Amino acid sequence: PWVRMKVAASLDGRTALETGESQWITGAAAREDGHRFRARACAVLTGIGTVKDDNPRLTVRDVATTRQPLRVVVDSRLETAPSAHVAGTGTLIFAAAMDEARAGPLRDQGCEIVVLPNAQGKVELPDLLKELARRGVNEVHVEAGYKLNGSLLHEGLVDELLVYLAPSVLGGSAPGMFHLAELQSLDERHRLEFIETARVGADLRVRARVVKP
Repeated sequence: PWVRMKVAASLDGRTALETGESQWITGAAAREDGHRFRARACAVLTGIGTVKDDNPRLTVRDVATTRQPLRVVVDSRLETAPSAHVAGTGTLIFAAAMDEARAGPLRDQGCEIVVLPNAQGKVELPDLLKELARRGVNEVHVEAGYKLNGSLLHEGLVDELLVYLAPSVLGGSAPGMFHLAELQSLDERHRLEFIETARVGADLRVRARVVKP
């Protein structure tokens, strides 16, 4: 599938305070615009960290839509609570190992669980995308935290970045957009091609394509 990663950040690239508070860095117009991109996708993908911290619904609400995208959660240890907003029919959870004690209550809520481990005991992300493709998903909209964002970018699985930049500076050691290993040379950087910039309310929307090696 075509993978578009959406990030909302301050001008200095921070996505939350050190306390984890992130609602709302950008304004209402940017959030509505983000829902338009959700609505056009076949699936909205997030990680367990975002589920725990923000308890998102991952549904299209701010714009009209004729259908809701599939909700996808990367949750290696099946830590999604059955009471989470995302737990329900239309949610696909990818785990690294099966735990029937945790899986049963999630299935009772309508979730489907697929186990796709890698050698590190995490979910094998390329296989996750292959499974989504097998199910007819051709566009994935990612709204995740900096760890999963970094993993997807490192694996070469991201096609496009959709970044909303707020006219503010947070500073400190708050989380950034991506968790990536330190580079030894500028030649190792992930290269992008800017394809659009636009004002959305008080915020700036930047779309960039990832340049594949």
